[in-house]
Amino acid sequence: MARILITSAIPYINGIKHLGNLVGSQLPADLFARYMRQRGHEVMFICATDEHGTPAELAAAKTGEEVADYCARMHDVQAELARGFRLSFDHFGRSSSQRNHKLTQHFAGKLAENGYIEEVTEKQVYSKADGRFLPDRYIEGTCPNCGYDKARGDQCENCTKQLDPTDLIDPRSAISGSTDLEVRETKHLYLRQSALKDRLDAWIDSKTDWPVLTTSIAKKWLHDGDGLQDRGITRDLHWGVPVRKGEEDWPGMEGKVFYVWFDAPIEYIAATAEWADAHGLDEAAWRRWWREDEGAGDVRYVQFMGKDNVPFHTLSFPATIMGSGEPWKLVDYIKSFNYLNYAGGQFSTSQGRGVFMDQALEILPADYWRWWLLSHAPENSDSEFTWENFQVSVNKDLADVLGNFVSRVTKFCRSKFGEEVPAGGENGPAERALIEELTTRIRAYEGHMEAMEIRKAAGELRAIWVAGNEYLQSAAPWSTFKTDTEAAAAQVRLALNLIRLYAVLSRPFIPDASAALMTAMQTGDDSWPDDVPAALAALPAGHAFTVPDVTFRKIADEERAEWEAKFAGTRG
Repeated sequence: MARILITSAIPYINGIKHLGNLVGSQLPADLFARYMRQRGHEVMFICATDEHGTPAELAAAKTGEEVADYCARMHDVQAELARGFRLSFDHFGRSSSQRNHKLTQHFAGKLAENGYIEEVTEKQVYSKADGRFLPDRYIEGTCPNCGYDKARGDQCENCTKQLDPTDLIDPRSAISGSTDLEVRETKHLYLRQSALKDRLDAWIDSKTDWPVLTTSIAKKWLHDGDGLQDRGITRDLHWGVPVRKGEEDWPGMEGKVFYVWFDAPIEYIAATAEWADAHGLDEAAWRRWWREDEGAGDVRYVQFMGKDNVPFHTLSFPATIMGSGEPWKLVDYIKSFNYLNYAGGQFSTSQGRGVFMDQALEILPADYWRWWLLSHAPENSDSEFTWENFQVSVNKDLADVLGNFVSRVTKFCRSKFGEEVPAGGENGPAERALIEELTTRIRAYEGHMEAMEIRKAAGELRAIWVAGNEYLQSAAPWSTFKTDTEAAAAQVRLALNLIRLYAVLSRPFIPDASAALMTAMQTGDDSWPDDVPAALAALPAGHAFTVPDVTFRKIADEERAEWEAKFAGTRG
């Protein structure tokens, strides 16, 4: 049994996330966590809300709430939506926790001790109208790279180029809209990433199994232009982790907080500690996942994230860990994703464009969305959500292939043999051929799941469903029954066992439907099919079942047209 630590990118607190956010980190991480638990491994699946910095302050200002109150409320909202999508976090923490305050200050102190922190006097934009410095997203303007006129001071949402606020053309305050800005001097702390460049480069080179997307982004940041740059880790803000050296004050840094991208990844560690606190466990319980000198040496650590987060997780966070000089666990594998686009454009939280998590669940249950998003995950290139494609996938994959199989088998058995697995007959050549095909496909499915090849795994799972449908259509027990009830009984018995098998194999993708099918089959035997012939005999003759409700309903053309119209604009 392996020990697997899984983290998905920590979502910003500023509002409800859209489907592109979901499929770019949390949902595939959940798929992997569920699968690994089913295979008997010890899994720690961690996420949290990213609550510090500009987005939180701006969002709270718009609602008229104190930022702490806003963050507490939105954490509850995001946690509830995560439950709605059946995300199986072991803990969903908060970067504003005291655990994260202490750990962030601890890392800063260790980095300073080891010479990886530098105090820098820099020029920064100051808004006279607002009476404050305007770092990061407090400034909007035109991107000097692509010309997008709503670029933020930390990154252009349109072309993803990382920016400094002073790079923007025609900058304005995101708070007041004022253009009465000037550049003033202020002192900040910088993480000397450049001093760790060679170590980071060698470490990334050692990760020969990483996706090309992950390593190419990391290498670009390491070597393009002037190479890896030192990065400011403090900001002139009120909301955040106060700047301290561990337990000590930091002279000259009074009133400043750590930059959100410094403290946010540290929350992965802090959230694991929060998990231990919530369960009344001691320090050793969480440190065994993170400290290599306390048991984390045998942990496999996997991160899931969109490509815009890759630089921080391949460079900045590892630099923090390496620079601390302490034996904290470094990530073993980073599964990164391209973007999911929406109907010819981009999903956008800031612009309210696309379908958001709460809206999706108001329309259809989680499994419909989980299946489409995972089977269309933007792994090797950007992918696009369209309502037509969503309708086709739901109707063909879920309703016609899986749902129709379940309905036909259970209803036919009830009508001819009653609501129990029929006795009589034995497997013939067609049944043995099916079992052989399923054995091959299940092993391939396992390989794709372990390799985190999500679209390939979804395709193999669908092929497993299709194989059962093709067998049922060919065997035609409704015809066989007329001349050979024993043979028909064997065919139906195998098909009923296929339903249980499908429930087990499909659980990582569609957990609610899987649970419903297991309930209908009246079994708690969810053992993984290491032995496929045995798995297809798990429900013996005489075992009772019930005919389930419709597993998946079809989406009508009228519904699709209604949803297309409803979501053609931006979120109100």
